[in-house]
Amino acid sequence: MSAAAQLVQLAVQRRVRGWSPSRRELALWASTAAGTRAAGRELSLRVVGVAESRRLNSRFRGRDKPTNVLSFPPPRLPRARGEALPLGDLVICERVLRTEARAQQKTLKAHWAHLVVHGTLHLMGYDHERDADAQRMERREVAVLRRLGFANPYWSA
Repeated sequence: MSAAAQLVQLAVQRRVRGWSPSRRELALWASTAAGTRAAGRELSLRVVGVAESRRLNSRFRGRDKPTNVLSFPPPRLPRARGEALPLGDLVICERVLRTEARAQQKTLKAHWAHLVVHGTLHLMGYDHERDADAQRMERREVAVLRRLGFANPYWSA
């Protein structure tokens, strides 16, 4: 990927303290996952706490617990000429991510990369509701993460 030309435009909002990767790394990971469809797209990423993650997961997925990453596709709204095409929103719970990384014996950076790639793939239409879809999505995640220099996240899980 030609890094500068195809990076998504990334807006990051950190609502909790804790380590998170640089905006540039996050944009590179999302852009690599989105592939050629990344150019000119805009992605919003919010880093939230447990309470907000739980509230959003309950409201939008019917699961009353915090989760590592939530993906929200963009609404279909008219855009002004030249305005970036939204890719969607990712919401990452820093504490759940940190707990999972420790339990799976992964670095924080590797787990951050995995969740950004995973969430971006959801925004690109991938899902894991059926076994065949899950295998397709995992293959894509592993390939993208390999390109970014990260190990297969499912080996240590």
